Amino acid sequence: MTNPAKQRRYRSPLRTEQARQTRLRILEAARELFHTQGYATTTINTISKTAGVSPDTVYDTFRSKRGLLKELLGISDAPGGDGDGDRQRPTPTTPGPYAISQETDQRRQIAMLAADTSHQLERLRPLDDILRDAAVTDREMAALQHDQRLGQRRQMTAVARWISERGPLRDEMPVDQAAAVIWTLTTPEVHHMLRVIWQWSAEQYEAWLGRTLTDTLLPRPR
Repeated sequence: MTNPAKQRRYRSPLRTEQARQTRLRILEAARELFHTQGYATTTINTISKTAGVSPDTVYDTFRSKRGLLKELLGISDAPGGDGDGDRQRPTPTTPGPYAISQETDQRRQIAMLAADTSHQLERLRPLDDILRDAAVTDREMAALQHDQRLGQRRQMTAVARWISERGPLRDEMPVDQAAAVIWTLTTPEVHHMLRVIWQWSAEQYEAWLGRTLTDTLLPRPR
């Protein structure tokens, strides 16, 4: 007899692809509904209807509405954990910040920071808008938002230190003050105000960010 412990579970490529497509449909439906209707008022039933699946399928895949939002944010606690939602938030070890840490020219460091921030926020800020909305009514989402903000502050402290290592800061500014300036100017809220409310282009935002950081952090040209 064949030892059952040695048997390999058969995985159909077609079934795997169907499950992936279902997962993506649910995520896209949730993303759109959270954005247009708000996190609090969006229900699993509405998400399932929009995605063309049963509510049980949504629950089986993501456990809850909270799990769906976490997956969209790239912080997956859903079963399987191998979908497109398993993307990590940028950290100081990703290529953009690492390149900034290796650059020797302060002005070039700031230009790279502005470009990297603009690129990241164009992709992630709409999801941050949803998280901010969810944090109003969901304690776990509020805690998640707090943790993300803390992580961003730590990252910008590292960036401020890298810039200070390449030369003096304006008026002998301490690193923690420079970090506060960088963090404030690069927050998703500021990006939202300029890109959505004032309808700036991404290019305008990046140019403004680079110019403002340079003027605020670096000594005046002689």
